[in-house]
Amino acid sequence: MRALLISTYDLGRQPLGLASPAAWLRQAGIEVDCVDASRDSLDDVVISRAGLVAFYLPMHTATRLAAPLVTRVRRANPGARIAAYGLYAPLNAAWLMEQGVEHVLGPEAEADLVALANSQSREPRARGRLPVLAPDRSTLPALSRYAALQMPDGSRRVVGSTDATRGCKHLCRHCPIVPVYGGTFRAIPIDTVLEDVRAQAAAGAQHISFGDPDFLNGPTHARRLVERFALEFPQLTYDVTIKVEHLLRHADMLTLLRDTGCLVVTSAVESVDDDVLEKLRKGHTRADFVKAVGLCREAGVTLAPTFVAFNPWTTIEGYIDLLEQIDSLNLTREVAPIQLGIRLLVTAQSKLLELPDIQAVIEPFDARSLTFPWRHRDPSVDALQRGVMEIVSTNAHASRTEVFDRIVALARGADPASVAGPFVASPREAAPTPPYMTEAWYCCAEPGPEQFDLV
Repeated sequence: MRALLISTYDLGRQPLGLASPAAWLRQAGIEVDCVDASRDSLDDVVISRAGLVAFYLPMHTATRLAAPLVTRVRRANPGARIAAYGLYAPLNAAWLMEQGVEHVLGPEAEADLVALANSQSREPRARGRLPVLAPDRSTLPALSRYAALQMPDGSRRVVGSTDATRGCKHLCRHCPIVPVYGGTFRAIPIDTVLEDVRAQAAAGAQHISFGDPDFLNGPTHARRLVERFALEFPQLTYDVTIKVEHLLRHADMLTLLRDTGCLVVTSAVESVDDDVLEKLRKGHTRADFVKAVGLCREAGVTLAPTFVAFNPWTTIEGYIDLLEQIDSLNLTREVAPIQLGIRLLVTAQSKLLELPDIQAVIEPFDARSLTFPWRHRDPSVDALQRGVMEIVSTNAHASRTEVFDRIVALARGADPASVAGPFVASPREAAPTPPYMTEAWYCCAEPGPEQFDLV
């Protein structure tokens, strides 16, 4: 049996979702081809020699991009078993089977893929967990071909990525992890994580991006990991994602993160409207966000907030309030411009569907976009969102602060092209843009009802 693992898109990172099952399959004596279709073309010869073809679907965009490739695989190799795995596979199981996928697996599919490859049955089941193995990245594209870390001095660092945990113990309504994991998570053994980092450092990584939904879901595990990380890899830096509530609860860890090489903490703030935060079940308030910004600044760690700026509860006044809050906290350089145009994504099985406010505005499920499309009751809000996306897409080479000021002008009804100067009366602190990834994204959003093909 030969297996073909395909990734269509994974946030501009070398896909861990290929490397991990590849290690398990090879350990079981199965030959494996790995293709990252975001970087390399998929060859019909490679397709034709596979008995099992499995698509890795960690996010919404990856799932949509898989559809034509599933059709192509079925045409080029009618006898192959086709599977899909990853976070978005079980969320879209019915649709995937309509596309020709036979086996829909979850995000922890290594053992199931081994069972599929080893079994002649069309309905194999994994029997117990295989030993935990470090990912095998040996046949993946070079790290230098993926998104890099842009540094304040203009240099760029080669980025590797890994996970220290799987799942998440939180229940945010808009998060795609919740329907799959239901508030559970598990820690990956530190030795396994460090072995993966070791391999990526040997392959040229200068920075590691930890992809955990919340790095402090297991604070003791995180502490032990970063202490060992710093001892073995003092030359490497890293970034993590942490909820606002955990930044407050574990504020004592911020200096440890800084001292062990953490450059950036990403946090899904989502909104500065307390009512919206409650609806999304975020577990923090606007005041908590402001406090977290101060704590990170005191510790010397960059906080990079992300937002779902456009949702059914957004008003023009509320959007301007969000911009004012960002500017007053001197965060215009830390916020990626795309974050100011993000629109709430309502996917299959989303916990957002529990809310009457969402049920009142969504349209029937759309198989093209794999969402429940929605339009704001106030057309001017949707028009503003489209305008913000236009500014972001046509000002890719402008500074973040310049793009921010153009968005402010649009929100206030002025001509964005005429804007020059700060939004607030008090001068912004003179500082370079903090480190940031050259490919900005966040998973719980869509660009807009008429802009599905922008990304």
